[in-house]
Amino acid sequence: MASCTHHHHCADHSCAAEWSLHAHIDTAKVWALNEASPGSSKSVFKSWDQRLDLSGSLESNEDDPELILFIPFTTDVKIKSICVIGGTDGSSPSKMRAFINREDIDFSDARELLPVQEWDLAENLYGELEYPTRYPKFQGVANLTLHFPTNFGGTSTRIHYVGLKGESTKVNRDAVTNAVYEAYPNLSEHQ
Repeated sequence: MASCTHHHHCADHSCAAEWSLHAHIDTAKVWALNEASPGSSKSVFKSWDQRLDLSGSLESNEDDPELILFIPFTTDVKIKSICVIGGTDGSSPSKMRAFINREDIDFSDARELLPVQEWDLAENLYGELEYPTRYPKFQGVANLTLHFPTNFGGTSTRIHYVGLKGESTKVNRDAVTNAVYEAYPNLSEHQ
């Protein structure tokens, strides 16, 4: 399941840090639907070295395990793999669905729309598992929406860490803030 394709054991090297997209996540604009504690979704984005720090987590409302997590980036990225560390006692998510460059996904959209990719997850309490993406489909990603529809039988879903590996394209998507359009050119301005 790991995304590294080179010839060494990645635990002995810094592959995770080298490919981490953590620095490119616009954490201030991260949000989640159905989070029990508003704003807690920001706490699941940590450096690889801090992934086992369980002090911050995203948890769904009790008796409703479904979560949607919106992740905007500061620059367009290419995503190679996703790592999710979930909670114990059946609270880890058991399925993950990804939507790209959509800021408007809610629960009805997430259930009805075809995701770019879908994974059946295993309980991953130590960050040992990564889920490779269909890499050609995860290019030019300005934002990523992850839908976690179910868990392993817990009353709520808990996520301690979401790690994204890939690379930045260094292309920023800035809105045009001041544009002047001329219906007829003023010849004195174009000499």
